[in-house]
Amino acid sequence: MGEELKKYYETYDYSARTPVKIGLDDLRIDQRHKLIESKHFCMLPWLHLHGWPTGEAYPCCLADDKLPLGDLKISTLSDIWNGDKLTSMRSNMLQDRPCAECRKCYEQEDMGFFSMRNSANKHFGHHIADVDKTAADGQHPEFKIRYWDVRFSNICNFRCRYCGPNFSSNWWEDKAALYGKDSIGHPKFIYAGGSKDAIWEQMVDHISHLEQIYFAGGEPLLMEEHYRLLDELISRGMTDVRLIYNTNFSELNYKKNDVLSLWKSFDSVSVGASLDAMGTRAEYMRKGTVWSDIEDNRRRMLDTCPEVDFYISATVNVFNVLHISDFHRDWTDKGLIRAQDFNINILQGPDYYRCDILPAHIKEQARTRLNDTIEWLAPLDDLHRAINGYRALINFMDARDQSQLITDFLRITKKLDDLRGEDFTKTFPELGSMVDGIA
Repeated sequence: MGEELKKYYETYDYSARTPVKIGLDDLRIDQRHKLIESKHFCMLPWLHLHGWPTGEAYPCCLADDKLPLGDLKISTLSDIWNGDKLTSMRSNMLQDRPCAECRKCYEQEDMGFFSMRNSANKHFGHHIADVDKTAADGQHPEFKIRYWDVRFSNICNFRCRYCGPNFSSNWWEDKAALYGKDSIGHPKFIYAGGSKDAIWEQMVDHISHLEQIYFAGGEPLLMEEHYRLLDELISRGMTDVRLIYNTNFSELNYKKNDVLSLWKSFDSVSVGASLDAMGTRAEYMRKGTVWSDIEDNRRRMLDTCPEVDFYISATVNVFNVLHISDFHRDWTDKGLIRAQDFNINILQGPDYYRCDILPAHIKEQARTRLNDTIEWLAPLDDLHRAINGYRALINFMDARDQSQLITDFLRITKKLDDLRGEDFTKTFPELGSMVDGIA
């Protein structure tokens, strides 16, 4: 058991981006069981909250979006912390019972993925003693959020195909044109706490416990709250707080702020760029992309702050599964990333964009290309993180036949193509047989 645990905790963690270690000798048998052997225990309900721009609060960003813990527009963070839903989750986890909110992690683990639950137990396992303070009903006496993930607003300069106005202000007009303004239910710009300063006023009182922040959006590098928080951390001397980003990587300057200069003030910064393809394909999938600017930004980052960790966080879906490896190899060959610094995120929804809707003959093409990529990676990815991502992608694609959704995909894609003056069959001719098959 000791050697197994040691290997587990010293294995490279993609989320942490560094080897993660814990004092194994300080763990009781039951604590080791929770962190490693349990199928349902997760550290996050004891140290983390996630908030959407729309105000819904969740135990993490992967939690079932139909099961929020509460609404940040009407409840405080501390109210949600010991509210009925989060305390019930804690109680279930202490008894190693499944939580409905956590189904995505369970599914990922079944497919061979190292899930967010696994990563949280590994990265925050040093706080396992806090679990002992939990009452039988799941109440926890200490409101100490060590890991923040609150999406301040939906402000974004992109209109990604698989997004919408809840997470992109730029999407508002498109959805209004397609389905009417009444279909949206909120104004163009929305804030997690209902107003621009509401969440900040709650967060600032609890910053002293902070160890890690995940910035996403919207587009975090275009949010004033992001820069306000970095300035606050610097002024308090809390530059050891770990910063993690999910960004479209289109803008590195906002008003008077140069984010590259700010990052140099912090001990640990990890930047995950949401890039799914190259050139015109990238510009189609994430509308607003200027591909030459993306590559220029990466080169500037390498010149200015090469110590800041950078990786691709690619969302794989029906559009890019055939050529995601082309992008991976291109940026590796150009020296813009290391081969191992490529994270595969499998799009879960909307269902009609999932890569498991593809017909069998296209799945076969994709499977061949992905297996070739795994072979290419073998001498380059000794940590097997990228390799495992591709393997999990193959498993996901092959697990179900969802080809009955191709009709939905074509109908919705044509609607948006007509609105935006685009044609996916010209950008992705390799998918043209999907149209022929339906026709």
